[in-house]
Amino acid sequence: MHYEGNIIRPPSEANSILLQITVGCSRNKCTFCGAYKGERFRIKPDSIIMSDIAFAATHCRRQRRIFLCDGDGLIVPQKRLLTILKEIERQLPWVTRVGAYANSKSLKMKTLDELKALKAHGLGILYMGLETGDDVTLKKINKGAGSEEMIQMGKKARAAEIKLSITVLLGIAGKSRSNIHARETGRVLTAIDPEYVGALTLMLIPGTPLYQDYRDGKFFLLEPDDMLNELKTMIEATELSKGLFHANHASNYLPIKARLPKDKKKTLNLIDKALAGKIDLKPEFLRAL
Repeated sequence: MHYEGNIIRPPSEANSILLQITVGCSRNKCTFCGAYKGERFRIKPDSIIMSDIAFAATHCRRQRRIFLCDGDGLIVPQKRLLTILKEIERQLPWVTRVGAYANSKSLKMKTLDELKALKAHGLGILYMGLETGDDVTLKKINKGAGSEEMIQMGKKARAAEIKLSITVLLGIAGKSRSNIHARETGRVLTAIDPEYVGALTLMLIPGTPLYQDYRDGKFFLLEPDDMLNELKTMIEATELSKGLFHANHASNYLPIKARLPKDKKKTLNLIDKALAGKIDLKPEFLRAL
């Protein structure tokens, strides 16, 4: 397989075939992210992509899923993306699901009918970084879209019957807007009603604008208990019809996996026990991105 730069994939795609169709991220301006700094975004040549699919057809016969790397596979123009999906169907008929990252921009560029066509040819899940539902914080972190646009784009993916996994970021609003961030994020998640929500805990990356704000005393990182209180408020404010809300990423202090609404009360009680010191939190040296 032909890989360039940093290969990033969701934790749930750990056992998937990683097919890199783009290099970098089409946005690459978020103040907290250092994954693709200095990497010029580009779509890889079709010849390389098709060669990698042929390689996977011979050497990856046990994997049942494919993830289209890198930062925003959905940004690939519709005709080219459909060609890739159809080639996967032809050469890897045992693959049951194709996944990709998406953002508000790439979802806006696809019509509902185009998304449905992608779904018909194997695109089964999109991973969307919301980070926060707070418009003030979305602007500060340079996300490129407001909460209402995020809601509409998330609903479009759901209308196409593509599963949606939304990432939110504990601590991203700092101390002053922590409670607002938690409540507003719950509001947006409720409006979209995704199948999956993944809560990560902010870890500052040297070289990013947010890290520099921290060094300059312009951004204040939350303490572990503050992060847990933020998570508690967020879950209280989130109403999902049957979604899985998990905070079991390596960055999190307290592993959580809850099916909402069924597990909401039990999960809030678990957080309360952790805040009361009855459950040990993950030590800093074990946290990672």
